[in-house]
Amino acid sequence: MPKPPLPEEFHDQVRELHALGYGRNRIAREINQAPVMVSRTAEYLGLTFDRSRIEAATKARLADLAERRTMLAEDLLSDAEKLRAQMWEPTTVYSFGGKDNTYEDHTFDEAPAAEKRALMATAATAIDRLLKLVPAEDATNLDQAKSMLGSLGDALTAFSRAQDEQEDTAGEPLGGEGRA
Repeated sequence: MPKPPLPEEFHDQVRELHALGYGRNRIAREINQAPVMVSRTAEYLGLTFDRSRIEAATKARLADLAERRTMLAEDLLSDAEKLRAQMWEPTTVYSFGGKDNTYEDHTFDEAPAAEKRALMATAATAIDRLLKLVPAEDATNLDQAKSMLGSLGDALTAFSRAQDEQEDTAGEPLGGEGRA
């Protein structure tokens, strides 16, 4: 039998705390030992820890992250829409210059080409990030449709084979008569 990770003086404490329902980390704090040592000792003693709470906490955390990712995706989509709309709205272009460093501005019916290019690049970046957070549904729906069609094809093939087998057995005469 392999040597236990913690000295035997800790074995009873680990057993007692485990019986009280303490988790690995709490036992480690109680006996002032590293969690990995508690895990190895528990394994040596044949004890296991209930991970259902950890699994539930992990699922809850993943759900929270998915919600935050969805909210961020909605914000990115909104940003991209606003940026794209700005290309076609009246735009004021200004500059400072000349020997007197004077301010000049001009309003256009829509953004000049250079500003449109910058707005479109920024909107494209937002859309790219959005699609990384939440892939387009078309791809998901296409995969689902392919899967459904594959399943439907398998079902039709199985049905056709069953029908053929039924016809073959129905066409055979009883008692072996009629065949040459």
